[in-house]
Parts: sequence; C-alpha cells; structure tokens
Amino acid sequence: MKKIFSIMVLLLFVAVTTMATTEGIDRKALVGRNNPVVQSVDTLASLSVGNGGFAVTVDATGMQTFPEYYRGGVPLGTQSDWGWHSFGNPEHLKIEESYKEEDFGHGHKELYATEFREDGRPRRAAQWYRMNPHRLHLGCNGLEVENLKPSDLKDIHQQLDMWTGMITSQFTIANSRYHVSAVCHPQRDMMAWRVQAEDGSRVGVCLRFAYPTGKHTDDACDWTADKNHRTELVSSSARSALLRRTIDSTIYYVSLKWDENAVLREKAPNYWVLTAEGGLLTYTCEYLPVAEDAGSETFSDVAALSANHWQTFWNEGAAVDFSQCTDARAPELERRVVLSQYLLAIQCCGNTPPQETGLTYNSWFGKFHMEMIWWHQAWLPLWGHADRLERTLRWYFTAAPVARRIAQRQGFRGVRWMKMTDPSGEEAPSKVGSYLVWQQPHLIYLAELVYRSMHSAPRTKHLASRLLDSYGELIDSTATWMADFVTYDAVRDRYIIKGVIPAQETLKASVTYNPPFELSYWHYALQTAQQWRQRRGLERNTLWDTIIQKLSPLAAGTAPDGTKVYLAAESAPDTYTTQSLISDHPAVLGAMGVLPASELADTTIMRQTLTWIWSGWNWDRTWGWDYPMVAMSAARLGDGDRAVDALLMDKRTNTYLPNGHNYQDGRLRCYLPGNGGLLTAVAMMCAGWEGNTGVNPGFPDNGRWNVRWEGLLPMP
Repeated sequence: MKKIFSIMVLLLFVAVTTMATTEGIDRKALVGRNNPVVQSVDTLASLSVGNGGFAVTVDATGMQTFPEYYRGGVPLGTQSDWGWHSFGNPEHLKIEESYKEEDFGHGHKELYATEFREDGRPRRAAQWYRMNPHRLHLGCNGLEVENLKPSDLKDIHQQLDMWTGMITSQFTIANSRYHVSAVCHPQRDMMAWRVQAEDGSRVGVCLRFAYPTGKHTDDACDWTADKNHRTELVSSSARSALLRRTIDSTIYYVSLKWDENAVLREKAPNYWVLTAEGGLLTYTCEYLPVAEDAGSETFSDVAALSANHWQTFWNEGAAVDFSQCTDARAPELERRVVLSQYLLAIQCCGNTPPQETGLTYNSWFGKFHMEMIWWHQAWLPLWGHADRLERTLRWYFTAAPVARRIAQRQGFRGVRWMKMTDPSGEEAPSKVGSYLVWQQPHLIYLAELVYRSMHSAPRTKHLASRLLDSYGELIDSTATWMADFVTYDAVRDRYIIKGVIPAQETLKASVTYNPPFELSYWHYALQTAQQWRQRRGLERNTLWDTIIQKLSPLAAGTAPDGTKVYLAAESAPDTYTTQSLISDHPAVLGAMGVLPASELADTTIMRQTLTWIWSGWNWDRTWGWDYPMVAMSAARLGDGDRAVDALLMDKRTNTYLPNGHNYQDGRLRCYLPGNGGLLTAVAMMCAGWEGNTGVNPGFPDNGRWNVRWEGLLPMP
C-alpha cells in the first residue's frame, strides 16, 4: 500500500477518438465566448485564479481591495491545501472524549465521534475537534488608495480570460484610469499582478492579514484581532522582501518581488504597503510554508506559464460544444459547463480532497467532506484529466492509518473512510457525518475511473498495471470493511445494510436499514473490487461474491397515487407521505444513474420513481448536486428531455452566478459539488455509459440538441 508512484507526472492522457462530431471543435472560441465579464461592483461576481491547490479571488479592482465589503458575497479568499491553523487547547481535550458508544446490531459495540447536547468535556472536545484545524485565509493584496470605497469605482470593465488564466480589470477612480492584470502560477502558490495608472499617478498596493475566526462558514477573516498575530519583515532588498506570519503556533511566509523601483513599509500591524515611484507596479506575491522555497519568477514569467498551462488544459482535455443546438437554453448550459471546468480546475485538483466551497471561503471550518469527493472530481477522468484526480487520490494513503483505527474501534476489519476531515485524516465529530457510509465506496469508483482512462489510451495503457499495484491493497481494505459491515439476515437469506444515516440525511441511523443508493453502491463497488483482484492476478474473494449475490433488492412501496415506487429505505414505508422523506437528496435515483443498473433494481419501478419524484419532491429543500443526479438517472432511463430539464431546472439551489459558481443560499454562495456533478452528467449524456451504443443518449432526440463533443469517456 505504501508503494506509490507518481502517476501524475507520468500520465499523459490521450482522449479517446470516439466523438459526436467529424469536425474538430474550435476550443479557443468555445472557451472565449464564455469568459465572464463584470461591469459593476457585484459581490456575487468575484473572479478567481488558481492552480488546483491554491486559489485567489478578486473584486472589481482585480485585486482584494474590499474584503469586508465582499465577505457576504463570493469572498476574496486566498487559500491553499497546506494553510491550516488551530486555536490553543488549554483543557487538553482529546478526540476520544467525543466518542459515543452505539449498538446497531452488528454483534458488538461501536464507538462514533459525535456531538453532544449536554455541557461537559465530551461536548467541548467535539466542538474543538470540529473547529480545529480550520483553513487559513493567507492574506489580501489590494489597491492602496486613501479612503477608497467601492462606490468610487466608475466605468468598470473586468474579464477573466480562461484561455490564459488572466483577469484584466479597468476602472476609473477620481478621473484616473487604472489597468490591473492578475494571474496565478500554475505550480507555485504565487500570484502576479501588474497595476498601472494611465495618468502616471503613483501606484501603491497593500498587503493585509487577518486573524482566523474559526467559524463554521465565513471568509475566515477577523480584522479586529491584530494583537493575536503578527507580520514581520525577515529580509529585504531593493526589489524583494520576505515577511513572516505568526498566528499562535502557525508560521508561514510571504515572498514579494517587484520589477520597478518601489518601497515597502509597515502602515499598521499586519498591514504593509508597497508603493512604486511611478504609475506602474509589477510584482509577485508567493505564500510559503517554508521560506527557503521561494521562487524567482516575474510577472511576465507567471503570465507565460499560465497561458501555456491553460491552453494545454483546454486542448488536451475533452470539449463539448453547444453552438449548433437550437434549443434556447443551450448557451446557458454551455456557459455552465465551460465555467465549471475552470472553477473546478483551479480549486478542486490539489493534494487533498476539496472543501465544498473550494478555495474561496470556509464552509464546515474549511474541512473537506469525503462523500463529496465524487461530486467534485469524478468528472476529471471522463473529461481527459485523470492525472488531476489521481493527484488527490494519493491522500487516501495518508488517511489510511486513521481510517483503519476508525474501523477497529467500531469492531470491523479493513478501513472505514471518514466523512468530515482535514489533511491529517482525523475524523471531525459529527452527529450526522460520522454515521454516513456512502463515502466508503468512492475510492473504488474513482480509482476505477482513473484505471479506465489510462487503459483506454495506448500511450498510458502501461501505467494501468502500476495503478493496480499502487491502489490494489487499499481497495481490498476498503472492500473488506464493506463486507464486514453488512449483516446476514438468516430468515430471508440475504445481506442488509443497517446502522447508517444514508445519503438522504433525513433518516436516522438507529432505525434505518437498506437505503437504496447504499445497497446499489455496495453491489457495484464489491464487484469492481473483485475485478481489481482479478486484474492483479488474485483469486476472487468468496465472501464478497456471496454478498454480491445475496444483497437485498431495493425495497418498493406505493406512492399516494398508487404507483409502485422505490422507498428511501426499506425501513421507511411511509416515504411518500412524510414531508421530511421527500426532501433533501432524492438519493434513490442515484441507484440507477450515478450507478449502473443492476439486478437489485427494476427499471420500470425506477422510471415510475423518477416520474413521481419529478412532480412530488420538495425541490426547495435540495442541493446543487441533486439536479445532475436526477439528470443521470433520467439519461439511463431513456428520458433525455427530463435529463436536460433537470440540469436547467429553475430553482434557487440550481442557480449559477455570472462567475459560474453554483449558488445555494445566503450561507453557501459557492457550492462546487454542483459544478462537478454537472460535468459528470453532461459527459454521461454525451458519451453514454458502459453497454450503451447511442449517440448523445442523454439528450432529447428532437433535432434541437445537436451537441458536438470530443474526448469524453463513457460512465461505468
């Protein structure tokens, strides 16, 4: 399991030749016509640049000039994979104090890291370990103009050029016209800015640093706590400076390099100003965990590297072109698809799994949710970017020892993957998350996607066997827990899943058994794990085959109109007459949508379930990834009209902002699982799935959806 090789470096994915067009797509034109343009100070239209593990979001100035003003919109984040902080723990609280003993009928007691209502050390321990560590906002680079307010900006024209990864901004302040260019280094946590005043007025920029808030969902910036942290000048020269940031026990560095004559000075605690002698300032700002690792690139270097990086990304990956569609909704769907690729590439392709708000601002304390990794990243191999997914999957090796301890303390063999966590892999206590299990098969599914993408291309086929060697043992351990977790029902000679909160989180762990998505996922993942054993030259696991054969079929019931439909769980016969059970995620549809059809489910009943959910679900209480999940189910069931309608359903949680972010509500103004789900659904609707032979099988065959694509892989 420890034998990991650098597939990311070696993997040169070559797109499959199967495509729905005989003419090549003009990719530059495709990307260019969807570049977002901003013409006002709109806090929900912030634009970002990044490299997958580091991202920076800017306001209408092209910098991070107004962080307080934008904090309630799409905040002006500067975040990375490595930037984390913990508050002190003077009580010496231990994670073990958050454990609660449960008996879910598995024949032994199980210890879960949960939350407590009663005051005391267990509650305080759970709260501390949920909050800590939390992701840091590393710093703001803003325009330094005395008493500048957002309303002072006039004649704004800002554009993100996704072909080069550069944001250009023009605006006027008091009759002075500014031009700002911002770009991110494709490998380093480095930003490069070019700031110019047309009239030659002296240009200044500020670097501001905040103390972390430790709140559940916010921009992670407390601007009132300067006494709790410090920013010191370590070294300087005529064209460079190194700052050291100290936040409690956390230390990191900020390296500045500029091209023109300029002076750096401390204006106030944690507030530094770099002022040029004239009307132009060109500089780089790099955030570093280790000072000695600072780079030497200039703005021009970073701009050239970024342009090459993004042109490679767009040219080597898959492409989907909606320009020949006559349905009036096609341009909007294309916009969402192109922007989603960009947003996910800059925020969700790092060395650790992504958080749900990416690298823009903190949600759930900046931690990531392992059940969401599928929605963030399953699209990558389907779109020709398997190396980016594999880069993240390596984190599972880091987390495996913790996952093994979780399984052991609950009395199971193998590894049980945590739900809410941080780079260390430690499980964050949760009254819901610790009881979820649908994150468990994700590693098997995602590794299979990477394997298929590599195996499908002659230039990468030889790497597939190395992938099997690297991940084989980890997949075995994942499947071992799955096999150990199910319970044999001797009365009905079947295996059941119980003691879980399903993907549809409105059900309780203590009474729930046989949720449909989890049953189907167990069936698919154990079959896939067996295939991996055979590819490695190993015998099939006899127990796994028995479980696959005897898994409970999906439980059906009757909807209010008398239709036979699948239930939210076998333990929930009142699914369609209970408001809480027709809310949240309609996860039952994932059993034949996200997952391929199996003998556990009947296609006719699933089609009837889709029809009932379409008209009877509480759509105002759903999430962004629910719409692509419905679309994938509709596609597999042969309903292309409903698949498109699902992707474009006019609901608040299916809103896509001008910058491409999937808006949920006032708390979650960004929700990247929705973007990732969209791309996975579109890939499936174009390229189909294993065993499907149609062209664009997920789109209506009505002459209005002439979708052209190239380079996509089919779903399993």
